Amino acid sequence: MGDYNDSSASSSLSGDDESEATYYAEIFQRLLSRYTNNRLPVCYDANSDYYSGGPPKLKHKPNTMKLDASDFYYSTKLNTTSTNKRRNLRPVPNTASLLSNREIGQLPNNHFSRASRCQIYNNYLPNKMEKMDTYRDKVFCGQFSKDGKYFITAAQDKQIRVYKTDGGKYTLFREFQARDIGWSIIDVAFSPNGEEFVYSTWSTTLHICSVNGDPEKQEPLCLLNSVRRFCTFSLSFSSDGKEIMGGANDGILYIYDREAKATTVKICAHEFDVNSVAFADDSSQIIYSGSDDGLIKVWDRRTWIDENDPKPVGMLAGHMDGITYISSKGDGRHLISNSKDQSIKLWDVRVFSSDCAAENTLRAVHSQSWDYRWQGVPKRLYNTKDRLDGDTSVMTYRGHIITRTLVRCKFSPVETTGQRFIYTGCGGGRLVIYDALTGKIKMDEREHTSCVRDVSWHPSKNEILTSSWDGSVGRWYYSTKETSSEKRKSPFLRRSDRIASKKRREQEVK
Repeated sequence: MGDYNDSSASSSLSGDDESEATYYAEIFQRLLSRYTNNRLPVCYDANSDYYSGGPPKLKHKPNTMKLDASDFYYSTKLNTTSTNKRRNLRPVPNTASLLSNREIGQLPNNHFSRASRCQIYNNYLPNKMEKMDTYRDKVFCGQFSKDGKYFITAAQDKQIRVYKTDGGKYTLFREFQARDIGWSIIDVAFSPNGEEFVYSTWSTTLHICSVNGDPEKQEPLCLLNSVRRFCTFSLSFSSDGKEIMGGANDGILYIYDREAKATTVKICAHEFDVNSVAFADDSSQIIYSGSDDGLIKVWDRRTWIDENDPKPVGMLAGHMDGITYISSKGDGRHLISNSKDQSIKLWDVRVFSSDCAAENTLRAVHSQSWDYRWQGVPKRLYNTKDRLDGDTSVMTYRGHIITRTLVRCKFSPVETTGQRFIYTGCGGGRLVIYDALTGKIKMDEREHTSCVRDVSWHPSKNEILTSSWDGSVGRWYYSTKETSSEKRKSPFLRRSDRIASKKRREQEVK
């Protein structure tokens, strides 16, 4: 299932295998969520089978054996590690050494290379949050334009807001009243030039708007003529801006041609909801689709002999539950996927999964008996280190929570970080940043009081914006102030909080 909505929620409460206590706990969760803006996680936990609250405790260390031998590892390492060519390509260890080498003329033309700049940036990740804006309802989407000039948000209060990012400030530039809402605005996407955006709701019609135009002038784009309950969960522009791709709750992938003003391609991609779609690179020829069936399918438009019956060129299997989001690295080879099995997986599309592996994934997905929209996460999903037979993923990242909505994950920017990191929202209100080369959590901060659904890293600045169901948009930046994750590592916290506070005060006095 895609994002939570009242009409579809009721169908999941009638299973014969659910106890009466679980049934009423879920009913209570639904009622409470309407009046508390979903700020409190509630789940039935009589036998401690479900996880609720705080960062999950992982029993197993990340297995990087496959990652360490991959092209992804070597290319990312090369793009994010400064080397001294006069010293047999030995890595330059830290920022001070880089500055020293520049001062004594050890760098070509006395300028930092891109790898050197990325190495410096990566030592100062955004770790402090302030509220950029607050709304009266849940925030579903928050994205930067490709050039970082604009930032757009979409919330359940039916408003789409566009901010200018000039001078390091976020200034509200335009507000758009969304149409054909249904339950909420579900997704929004900028055009490649950043001058237009498109949004989707629980409707068969998309709407496209000009950032600088009249908010009342919204062009409707009808994907199909139908009266059934329909939603496009994910949107993406082609690199030339002439096509808009969407994945919907009927399992179909739609491509809308703006010049023809019609849906020109309909792919029966999956049996269940298509929760996320993405183009592999700027050629817009390779397409990825991720679904509630746990599979990622890869489509190559150049192989379509008949556009009325296209076939995927391959599948990626290994998740044990539905896909909530997929994000391409942009190199045409690698992508990441977020899943309800509480993991992010890194994939190389040059290595497809077998039909047997796809069957294993479908079998694992069908065996799941929990509903991520209001139940707690089963602890068994965190405690396993086993891979499904046939899993072709390069790496698996664990430590965040996927619950209540289609939480998103992305690669960090090329310009500032060399895509060294993978970052994600979290059902527990946290921003989690993974080191893509070690699988370890580089930063884990909880500043929101409810689920963080969307995350967006500025393409050229060291800032992250988080969009949360607590009604706020957070702006993250680097601060030398001790963060909560650092406090958790403090040796003082091994004793009581009172003694730890006393020790810190004594150090401040000194």
